[in-house]
Amino acid sequence: MSILGNLFENIMGIENNFPAGAVLIDVRNQGEYASGFIEGAISMPLDRISQSIQTKIPEKNTPIIVYCLSGARSAAAKKGLIKLGYTNVSNGGGVGSLAIKLQKTICRG
Repeated sequence: MSILGNLFENIMGIENNFPAGAVLIDVRNQGEYASGFIEGAISMPLDRISQSIQTKIPEKNTPIIVYCLSGARSAAAKKGLIKLGYTNVSNGGGVGSLAIKLQKTICRG
């Protein structure tokens, strides 16, 4: 990754070490999700995450990785989840780079 890419990830708070067995949450809109999501990810758009999270993930210490296209929306999602009391939230950054880091497939549909 370039120096500029590393700087961007540091500014956005994108992490590189993730807890095993974390729940993946894609915070992009439905159209973006359908165009390509990481296998096993739950679609929970940023504008609805605070209303949806507690029914999907009631345990506040569950490891969660949020991601989007670039890391900006996932940074906002992480802050929002922490405000709701979730204690183990990671910003995975962009869908493509996270899929590579986790060695997971990008699915379409």
